[in-house]
Amino acid sequence: MMHCKARKQVILVFVVVLTAFAGSAQETSIKPGTRTVMDAHNCYPYFDWWFDRIDRALSSGTPLAIEQDLLWHTDKRTGESRSVLAHGSPSYGNEPTMESYSFERIRPVVERALRENNRHDWPLITLNLDFKSEEPEHLVAVRALLERYRGWLTSAPRTADVMAVQPLTVGPVLVLTGESDAQQKIFHDDIPVGGRLLVFGAVHTHLEDPSAPPEILEPDPATNYRRWWNNPWSVVERGGPSRTGEWTPAGNDRLRSLVQHAHDRGLWIRFYTLDGATSEELSCHGWFRSYNFGSLAAARLRWQAALAAEVDYIASDQYEQLAGYLQQWRQARHAGSHQPTPEAAGGAQRH
Repeated sequence: MMHCKARKQVILVFVVVLTAFAGSAQETSIKPGTRTVMDAHNCYPYFDWWFDRIDRALSSGTPLAIEQDLLWHTDKRTGESRSVLAHGSPSYGNEPTMESYSFERIRPVVERALRENNRHDWPLITLNLDFKSEEPEHLVAVRALLERYRGWLTSAPRTADVMAVQPLTVGPVLVLTGESDAQQKIFHDDIPVGGRLLVFGAVHTHLEDPSAPPEILEPDPATNYRRWWNNPWSVVERGGPSRTGEWTPAGNDRLRSLVQHAHDRGLWIRFYTLDGATSEELSCHGWFRSYNFGSLAAARLRWQAALAAEVDYIASDQYEQLAGYLQQWRQARHAGSHQPTPEAAGGAQRH
């Protein structure tokens, strides 16, 4: 029979091992429906304007998402090409790259996260890639960039069967991309079985009738590569933000049905773009009228509904206002009190 002291030593070692294992396998907020994140829409400069967008986004705190629009620019003089941050053609060659503008800017946040290894809120940053051109060499160049930062990134093993959804190894950064098959070829199909997927695509959305039932808009479950669903707000309210009226119970029911459909299929869900600004603010900040509900109060009503429905990503150009509202919501939830109303977040007005 084992001596009592020896048994205690074995038990102590066993407890230490279990504790170490638990520390290396901390739960994260990666599961669909676990948290709602502010998605900083069009988070890059336009020409020589609004270079501070990523600083504004990061100052709102983590977790957050950052949308990056990518265009393949070819220098007419040298013939050399590179991926740049731009909303579309033409490009002029003075646009920043995703590496210089985004990856190096988030480096202090990521390196601190890796040192502290507190994985509860990982991924801290979601990079949402919106490709404005899909030349094969463009996609390959972005894949090479992601490989250089793979130690930061959330990944999954590439399987022979794309329907065999594998657990994610969660890093401080998650990279999402679009629904095109051209992107799947480069970011999934060309990765050898047993390799690591570093970017995850969206499921196909069928928007012929934005008011169709959720299973018509998006009939497929998550795959090992396609893990999220990207939606314009027009699937909730006909015509989108610029054509809405009062927020109604029917709109709320529709929103909840879309979110539930996504989560039942193992998908994160994102809605874009929920703004509420004056005409002067739109012009001053370079925001689009088609994404504008007409007032901040009207936008807050939709933010509140999206939070209550457990939307994963809410895209907005109003980084500070949305992030502040999300923070109020989290604090109220943690305290076990009533959730903040639009009035508590700054005063509601009739739209």
